[in-house]
Amino acid sequence: MPLPPLLSQIPRRVRPLLEDDSLGLLTRGYDFGDSIWRRVRAGARSAPLRLLGDPAILVRGAEGVALFYDEQRIRRAGAMPTIVREPLFEHGSVHALDGEDHRHRKATFVEVAYDDAQVTRLAPWLEREWTRERDAWLDGGTASAYDAAVGALGRAIMGWAGLPGTPAAKTRWSARLAQIVDGFGVPYSPQYALAFLNRAWSDRHAMHLIEAVRGGTLRPEKGTALERWARHRSRDGRLLPAHTAGVDLQNSIRPMIAAARFVAFAAKELHDHPDWRERIAEETAERGVLVGGPLATMFAQEVRRTGLFVPMLPGRATTDIEIDGQHVPRGGRVLIDILGTDTDDGSWANPERFDPERFRDVEDYEAVPTFIPQGGADVATGHRCPGEKLVIAGLTAAIAVLSDPRLTILDSGLGVNRRRLPTKPASGGRVRSAKGCPFH
Repeated sequence: MPLPPLLSQIPRRVRPLLEDDSLGLLTRGYDFGDSIWRRVRAGARSAPLRLLGDPAILVRGAEGVALFYDEQRIRRAGAMPTIVREPLFEHGSVHALDGEDHRHRKATFVEVAYDDAQVTRLAPWLEREWTRERDAWLDGGTASAYDAAVGALGRAIMGWAGLPGTPAAKTRWSARLAQIVDGFGVPYSPQYALAFLNRAWSDRHAMHLIEAVRGGTLRPEKGTALERWARHRSRDGRLLPAHTAGVDLQNSIRPMIAAARFVAFAAKELHDHPDWRERIAEETAERGVLVGGPLATMFAQEVRRTGLFVPMLPGRATTDIEIDGQHVPRGGRVLIDILGTDTDDGSWANPERFDPERFRDVEDYEAVPTFIPQGGADVATGHRCPGEKLVIAGLTAAIAVLSDPRLTILDSGLGVNRRRLPTKPASGGRVRSAKGCPFH
């Protein structure tokens, strides 16, 4: 493709700076992917770009997923820019590993979180904490759906993980972890600096918990996340450094807290689809429990498909790669378009339409190759989040509560800033008692 006349007059050594797409990721946010796809033909599976000075390709769809999660061609270690990785994942965590080291560390996450028995163990915590938030709203509380979710999901997952502390202390730590997620993507904002401060506090606190277990002053239940990470040994048989173990302890609980953003989107969609709200309310009344309703699960999966969460993830090519007419050399960046794959019109019927019915009778959502809101490929050997089942359980409980006819989801503040990473409805989803003052 010939260069625009003005660009062709700029010295060659300066052009890469102007051609780089990194700034567009900050300025366009969740619409960045669409701006890249406009460079290629409709339906293309790959598109060229430059990111942080490197040649790169953006991929989507089943073909893109198969490439991105192929460890023979793509490595994840070192691919995430430091400016993003350090506040969110921290140095030395499982996200920075590949190959056998990754599989060995990942096995502990799978043991801790993935088995269906872990969802069963989490359910009573979710029932209790979401009932607490529902009752607070009925008593006149004014928390948003997002803020309520940070507290409820945080207290539930921390209790499940074997972490000590009062409900108030767990709520405060959960708020810190939620702020890290909120601030990591806005390096131009004071929220980014605050994310580093909360990261430092959380790492120190988690490290002290690990040290307390190892020193015998804290005895968590066997098999809980706290106990397993305190005892985890690397491939050479040595205990992980307490700091690293504490980081991955947080990686066991933070995905649930981050899902508070999905709860905010669920509030918006329930407001916009009152028929679904009524159906889920009837289902919850019939079942008598908040967690795991079939309709609520379908709704949760559609929220995960359409909600603006992780837009894309980076990897590095370990060999020269060709895909759908595009080339990236060894060492170049490959990005999987998470949002573009979850809403790809080549993979989904009417992808722009919010339709939970598309998940009816889909028992094995991991078998849908283009449904990757929390990563793709195999849980045990790839980079798919092993905590998805826990997140779905937490979302179903939230959706059941938000569908309660005694509560109202207010009209205001449901707009979404698509340029901010990460984002959510502006108000977080304002919820009030249906018997409360209609002006608040």
